[in-house]
Amino acid sequence: MGRRRPGGPTLEEVAVRAGVGRGTVSRVINNAAGVKASTRRAVQRAVEELGYVPNLAARSLAGRRADAVALVLTEPDWRQFAEPFFSEIVRSLGDALADTGMQLLLTLVRSDAERQRFLEYARGGRVDGALLVSVHAGDPLPDMLAEARLPTVMLGRRSGDEHVSYVDADNVGGARSAVAHLLKRGRKEIATITGPLDMYVAQCRLRGYREALATAGGHGGERSWVAESDFTQESGRRAMAELLERHPEIDGVLAASDTTAVGALQALRAAGRRVPEDVAVIGFDDFPLAEQTEPRLTTVRQPLEEIGRAMIRLLLEEMEEPAVAWRHVILRTELVVRESS
Repeated sequence: MGRRRPGGPTLEEVAVRAGVGRGTVSRVINNAAGVKASTRRAVQRAVEELGYVPNLAARSLAGRRADAVALVLTEPDWRQFAEPFFSEIVRSLGDALADTGMQLLLTLVRSDAERQRFLEYARGGRVDGALLVSVHAGDPLPDMLAEARLPTVMLGRRSGDEHVSYVDADNVGGARSAVAHLLKRGRKEIATITGPLDMYVAQCRLRGYREALATAGGHGGERSWVAESDFTQESGRRAMAELLERHPEIDGVLAASDTTAVGALQALRAAGRRVPEDVAVIGFDDFPLAEQTEPRLTTVRQPLEEIGRAMIRLLLEEMEEPAVAWRHVILRTELVVRESS
């Protein structure tokens, strides 16, 4: 729902008059591609008939529109920026924003000083909105931006009770389906390598793993069957070596990212374990990397292009007309079965 501006029609009223959805009106106003000519004409006619003035147009007339969106990376560990996830999400967001005429500005915010500096930058009208990536639990930046009334959308969330708009994948369901696949293939001693457990995404994937094992009546994913990583290849190699030391009988493993899974494959090879004959391995993300491993990696596919489009759509809608409620979107994942399982 959007707030009504005194004396003027809302975006919803334009949508009703044109017989389309709110998002379609937003795309037409922002001159985005992918809208049929007849639909575009209907929206433009409704705008004229109602005398609707979009927020961004008003800001532009006042000389206060930046025509720029900040992509804010909040990961404190520089190594993470070399991981495929970041390049893939930057590409998907850039593609989704390409037809809007707005610039995507990459910004690193990793400390209290940098948070305050970015907040002042945003308050100065230099950006029209912010997209936040890799936010850890307890990070105050989303709340700071919300208090400053800067339209903001997060990739993922800090907790199950998030009160900033976000787009996420079904991480619990994805992990659950991966473990169910291993169980169906006869694997009984299944371990997991998580991501950093101060990130909700890693907590959700761990939860899905444990739920699947509990349903099957297995060992339940007790702590000794769980090793934490930081989503990097090296941490995956170390975590897998630790798990083999604790439980030599392991015959299956779910890694919280494809990159982590590559490290696990290295550790298994070093230990003389064959994949998948001795140990089946499943990753998470479905980056191009998953097709290049030996054997090729079974993985849970995140719909990164859809995530990018959804984040841009929510941000543009929030820029057009601030919503009464935060918008939360969770997209489906898909298990892609290859030779590693």
